[in-house]
Amino acid sequence: MKEITLRSIFLSILITAALAGANAYLGLKAGMTVSASIPAAVISMGVLACFAGKKKGNNIFENNMVQTAASAGESLAAGVIFTIPALILLGHWTDFSFWEVSLIAGLGGILGILFCIPLRRAFIVDSKELTFPEGLATAEVLKEGEKGGAGASLIGQSALIGGLFKFFQSGFKAWGEALEGASFIGGKWLAYIGTNLSPALLGVGYIVGKNIGILVFLGGCIAWVIGLPLYIYLNGDEVIGGDSINSIVQNSAVDGAYLIWSKKIRYLGVGAMAVGGVYALLKVWNPVLDGIKSGMEAYRKMGIKQKDLPREERNIPMPFVLGGIFLLLIPIVLYYNHVISDLNIALAMGIIMVLAGFLFSSVAGYMGGLVGSSNNPISGITIATLLFTSFVLLFMGKGSIGPAAAIFVGSIVCCAASIGSDILQDLKCGNIINATPWKQELMEILGVIVAALVITPVLSLLHNAYGIGSDLHLPVEDQGNFLAAPQAGLMASVADGILGESSTLPWNLVFIGIFIGVLIILWDKKLEKIGSSFRAPVLAVAVGIYLPIELAVPIFLGGYLRHYLHCGKKKDTSRQGILVCSGLITGEALMGIILAGVIVSKFSIPAIALGPVGPWLGFICLALIAKYLAQKVR
Repeated sequence: MKEITLRSIFLSILITAALAGANAYLGLKAGMTVSASIPAAVISMGVLACFAGKKKGNNIFENNMVQTAASAGESLAAGVIFTIPALILLGHWTDFSFWEVSLIAGLGGILGILFCIPLRRAFIVDSKELTFPEGLATAEVLKEGEKGGAGASLIGQSALIGGLFKFFQSGFKAWGEALEGASFIGGKWLAYIGTNLSPALLGVGYIVGKNIGILVFLGGCIAWVIGLPLYIYLNGDEVIGGDSINSIVQNSAVDGAYLIWSKKIRYLGVGAMAVGGVYALLKVWNPVLDGIKSGMEAYRKMGIKQKDLPREERNIPMPFVLGGIFLLLIPIVLYYNHVISDLNIALAMGIIMVLAGFLFSSVAGYMGGLVGSSNNPISGITIATLLFTSFVLLFMGKGSIGPAAAIFVGSIVCCAASIGSDILQDLKCGNIINATPWKQELMEILGVIVAALVITPVLSLLHNAYGIGSDLHLPVEDQGNFLAAPQAGLMASVADGILGESSTLPWNLVFIGIFIGVLIILWDKKLEKIGSSFRAPVLAVAVGIYLPIELAVPIFLGGYLRHYLHCGKKKDTSRQGILVCSGLITGEALMGIILAGVIVSKFSIPAIALGPVGPWLGFICLALIAKYLAQKVR
């Protein structure tokens, strides 16, 4: 059967563009993205089955190529939105430059593919430890191709529901983004309660499961239930923006809570993420180095011409891989020189990027094999890169170049690491169904190119409609719905804290966050020692600290809903739930992007004024969507 065909290429481009845009929106809103492999495979099976009947239309290899490209686009979107918006937050850019973002994303993504090709045999064929869960799950979905039509229909139905919910919420403005309230008790203690009204976040919670959902919510509680009230109680007379904290909270408890969280408390998450990123690297350092050595050794031992290898063992030839890395380094160094106007520093940054990119792509690939791409701490890897780059720039006496230079290095490494994790999942899937590796690697490159071209207009649209990290650049009537972009905010804070000339980073809170991170690591080690099925990866808690708690609540509820629906059942029906949730996420995200275009074009949609009843109606609708999910799973 053919693997790469015109229809698989065309379908790959369409699905990659849609899912890359959707995941960019989701990642900016919630700080998490989800794997696109299974929904892309199911959509592909549904569409291709229409060409010539199910048997002729459903070619497992074509479907595999489509999901390979689409998952690459989703992963690249994660690498971009975790880093590049930091340049907006630092004030280095006022909007997203098409050619610069596309260049950074494309170069980083293709490098990630090339870095991981030599590791395929060591990590996928020879390793007994690495299971690559998304790769296994996608292979099983592809094998059950006869169910593709029903699965695609389920995703489409769920996407319609998610899109309609978002249209009533942000188009007609029937209800707001959250149902929330706060009170300043006795003029001393702040109490806050609330939840975001988002089917996408409910879906994210279902996909990541109860364990991660609990940890994200725990992080929110550390920040909002403990940290925020305690900080206000101890520092009520501190002045922020011309007013004391007590005055701010008394004027509006909800607005005051968000202001103090954004200016102070979320930096606990910066410290926790920093220690989590370093710990994640140290934890897998030795096995990754062993994998790199064995991968290179396998290539040396082969000594066979490509055409003499079995079809399922043929990668892109090593001369092309090494030559590609060298050729890509040239535009990277030229771009860095364009940014900082210093060729020596540009060369140093380029070398750092290649070394860090190869190492961290390997680390990301290894960790993806252990815990899956959706749970892979890419942001932690990027923090480590950012810290190292920042200190190198300081050592070279070029701290004056500013935090933006470190972000430019970190962004390419983050894109490479994101793709590094993804390509090995896809190659694992291909290994199970006996696909041809080099053809998958080419489709990964196609997915990267498509996503790199799509992501910039999506980012620009979202920034000019909602705001990324802040909405102060928007007219007052358009403010209030900005996308949090937690990882990008973190990167901006770390780079500015080390290299910024007038940094106001609250280091005392960062160090408390580091201490919290260490405590969580010790807790996780204890859980590991007693053999508990519940684990506590520190980066999940750190993301919860850094996000508004109202975003953590639906993630927590989605995780618990999955646990409730499947606990004690012999038959695993979670795949149906994953398809429903993928549809909800895609529908809400794509509608969010469409509405962003409406806002930027200044087209007016008539508002439905429901007043205080609106949020409760939104909550009821969200509960009905949860009921719909439960019915489809059962």
